[in-house]
Order: sequence, then structure tokens, then C-alpha cells
Amino acid sequence: MAERSTAAVDVADNSGDKPLTAKADQSTADEVAQNAERDTVNNQAQGSGGIEGPGTASPPELHSGHKLARRYRLEECVTRLDGFSSWRAVDEKLRRAVGVHLLPSDHTRARTVLAAARSAALLGDPRFVQVLDAVEENDLVYVVHEWLPDATELTTLLAVGTLEAHDAYQMVSQIASAMAAAHREGLAHLRLNPNAVLRTSTGQWRIRGLAVNAALRGIDSDTPQRTDTEAIGALLYAALTQRWPYEEDAFGLSGLPKDVGLVAPDQVRAGVHRGLSELAMRALANDGATASRHEAPCTSPEELVKAIGEMPRIRPPEPAFTAPPEYQRTTYQQGTYSRPAPHPGVTQPLATPPPPLQSRTGKALKWAVSALLIAALGLGSWQLADALMDQGGKSGDTNQTQTTDGHDKNSGNTKPVKPITIRSAQEYSALGSLQAPEDVPKTYDGNASTYWRTKSYNAGPELAPYKPGVGIVYQLGSAQTLSTATIGLRYAGDHTTVHLYATDSLSPSTSIDGMQEIGTGTTSGTSLTVKATKKVKTQYVLMWITDVPSAPADDYSSAGYKQAVTDVKFTS
Repeated sequence: MAERSTAAVDVADNSGDKPLTAKADQSTADEVAQNAERDTVNNQAQGSGGIEGPGTASPPELHSGHKLARRYRLEECVTRLDGFSSWRAVDEKLRRAVGVHLLPSDHTRARTVLAAARSAALLGDPRFVQVLDAVEENDLVYVVHEWLPDATELTTLLAVGTLEAHDAYQMVSQIASAMAAAHREGLAHLRLNPNAVLRTSTGQWRIRGLAVNAALRGIDSDTPQRTDTEAIGALLYAALTQRWPYEEDAFGLSGLPKDVGLVAPDQVRAGVHRGLSELAMRALANDGATASRHEAPCTSPEELVKAIGEMPRIRPPEPAFTAPPEYQRTTYQQGTYSRPAPHPGVTQPLATPPPPLQSRTGKALKWAVSALLIAALGLGSWQLADALMDQGGKSGDTNQTQTTDGHDKNSGNTKPVKPITIRSAQEYSALGSLQAPEDVPKTYDGNASTYWRTKSYNAGPELAPYKPGVGIVYQLGSAQTLSTATIGLRYAGDHTTVHLYATDSLSPSTSIDGMQEIGTGTTSGTSLTVKATKKVKTQYVLMWITDVPSAPADDYSSAGYKQAVTDVKFTS
């Protein structure tokens, strides 16, 4: 595949010889609710009467309340720069917040921005902030993208302090794998910095502005893979040290001392994870410098993903355990209640405690316990003899009816298992596209040879960060108390994990976090029984799969991490 990026086609590279991520006077064109973008606003962009540069169109005069396509209502302008503006808006049709980039249709980069937005929209990877629309109408070009009000910029996180080793490992792992997937499709970012990386409330990392951010500014690169890989290294360096790995200050971070060069993170700050420090150095390049120590530098996101895979997995820190406070006995419990305080320096004699159970009450208690033990032994012997006699009588006379006395505590306690009929079902997706919605009825048609399947994923068994999970909502006809769920699976292997949740409809109104969990189970075989850990009465049950095994290629998908469900049965 050609190395040259498609992020900005036929546009001059204005980035100079410095790495793109080192430019302190630039920031992302996107935004989140907590932290609006901080770009320098020049006189030409503000429309203050300054002389426009050659080939630069005036930004459109728009205001809050303006509607695009009778659908997108502009709310707040968060960026106005170089002939384009970025807004927080509301999609009145779907009643959700969105972000909008606007520029005149005669702008020199209008065609490039449209092409970049449409290419990014075709990628459809949930690890990127999705492009929802790209339109040219009424002398305007606008790009509509997702708005994530619950997400936090990496810039904001680093303003508080460095990331824990596990959080930094998750960030670089998810960002590198996402960019590797984008480059396989011929897309580059070229503006990957702390403002373009977001952490959601569920802990997943997402990237915004793929191809579009660079196209808006006319940024191009002859080595896009090298550029994005270096940017990922800079992100990891900043996460480990709270410093920007260049001499200039940027994104609220202090740069490195001048004339020192690129210093390894574990030499900048004590306690930095050694493996992550080396990984950052392998991804970074500073005026042609290569990685320190003996490892070869990573020149593409794909090589960086491979290097991360060779590292030992960094586990999350153990939760801190706080010991309960020592029990404080009161003076009453210590036996000093209503007693005069001893005089200082006077040794108080210790009262000798009476022998245990030597009082009249103690003797009576001993006799009572002895009587109870004798009675229990006698009753047990009688029941054993009675059971043996009943067994002998039953073997001699098959027509004899066995009788039980009123002391049989087990009689009547076992409830018969009652199957629950599934009335209908619908596939549920918390993030991204559906798997195979047309095959959902095959999971309860009574035919084990038919099945509903997931897509094939490159990493696993855990589906995150590609997706938080996949699943199906089953409608039981009426509110039922679920006891067990028996699930038939097509692929065996390590491992499949299934959760059961009670929800409110076939299209749940709440996220997974808002549902009540019924039970969970894990297996490496082709069948799984999930038992309810709590009694929940519900009409709708979500079968939620979060882990799938590695499986070979078949007629539907290539080899990868995937699973298929052949049969689902519920009992009460």
C-alpha cells in the first residue's frame, strides 16, 4: 500500500520539518462538553476586517439558533480558525447532541474536507468518533460527527497528574490497534494529540478527527504511518511523565529542557513502568533519533501493536484494603462502671474469677444440655432403624406404600422445573453495528443445527475495546422469575462468558449499567448453564456475551475471536 496519506489530498504540507505533534500553537478541531478546544483565533478568522490570506475564504456568518438542513440547530461556537468554524449543535430529528464543522463551499480545502469525512465515515470503527453526515448545500460545506458528553480529553486527565501504568497500557494498546486498522484502510490522522484522545465513562479510549482534523488545516505527510506512530509515542510519554516530549510547551504540559534531547520517561520521573518507558522511546523520533537501548524503533502502528503484544500484560492495581478500626471496649464492658478510680501508685488486687459453670444455674444448664444430647441420640437411632425397616419392607413387597412422618423436612421442598416459552427476540447493540439480526429466531427454534453468530474480531477473548459486548433481548410473554438459562454454543475454546440482565423492553431504554444482573457464567465447551443468583421477575431478558473464544474460518467469517448461539432455553 502506498505510504502517502489520503487525509489531505493535493494540499501543501504546512507542518514544516518538525513532528506534527510538536506544534504547540495548534489543537484539535473537535470538542467534548467538559473541555472546549483552545485554538488561536486570528483576525481573519474572526472577520474583524483583516486582510485575508491568498486562497482563504471568509468564514460563514452564522449564529446560535441557525439550522442546517432543517435538522441541526447550532448551539455554541467552540472554534473559529482559518476560514472554518466548529460548533456544538443539536440533532432535532434524533434529539441528541452532535458536533458540526462548517466552512464555505468555495474554501480551498472544502473538497478535501468532504472527501476525508466520507472516507472516515466508511470505516465504521467504534473506536473512532463517528462521522454522521457530510453535506454541501447553500454555499456551505458541513461535517456532522458524534458528540460525547460523558467523555474526558486526555488533556484534562493529564492536568491532574500522570496515568497509572495499567491505564497508560490500555490507552496505548487501544489507540495503536485503532490506528493500525485505519491505516490498513488507507486513512491517517496526522493530528493525533491529547485533545484528540478521549476516555469514556466506561473506561474505553476513543479517537476523534480521523482524517478530518488534518484536512481542515491542510496538513499532509509523505510518511503518515511514521507520523501517527510518533504521535502515539508522544501520547504515551505524556501519560507516563506529565511532560511533552519536545522542547516546546504544548497542551498544558511543560516541554523537555533545551539542548538535552529526548530523555527516556523512566529517567524523567521515578516509578515509571520500565516496559512502557521503552515502548514510548521505540515509537518516538526526535530529529532522526532512534529508540534507546537495544530494541528496534516502531515505524508504523502495526509494528507498535506487535510490540505491545510482546509485552507482559499489565494488570490493574489491587484495590486498597482499609483495615477496620480496632474495637474499643467501654469502661462498662471492662468492668469499671460505677467503681472508684484507683489511686495513683497503688497496686489493685485482681479478683479471682469463679470456676466456670459451678453456680446453681451452671449445673442446671449442664443437666439440660446432657438431656438434650441423649434425646437427640435416641431420636436419631429410632429414625435410622425405621428407615432400614421401611427399605426392607419395600424390597419384599413392591405394592407397599411408603409413609413419612411429620418430621421429614425435605418433603415438598423440591419444586418442579418449569420451561419458559420465548415469544419473540431482538438483537441488542450497545455500541456500533449489529451482528446478525436476521438470525435471532434461530436461537429458539428448537433446531440445534441453526444458529445466530457474532462477527469475527482480531483480539480476544474479551470483546472490549472493539465492543462492550453483543447480545439478544428475549421476550417471555409475561413477567417470569428466571431460575436457569441453558445456552448452546457452536465454538468451544477459551472462553465464552455470558451475562443475563433484566431489562424493560426489546429495545432497552437504559444502558447495561442501568440493568439488573440475574446471573453470569463462563465455559470453554459448547454448552453453558447460567443459574440466577437472585430472584428477579421480568418479561424481558438480555443475553449479553462479553468474551468469545478463538475459532477457525467458516462460510460466514474469517478466523478470529467469535461465537455462535444455537439454542437458548429458560426455566423458572
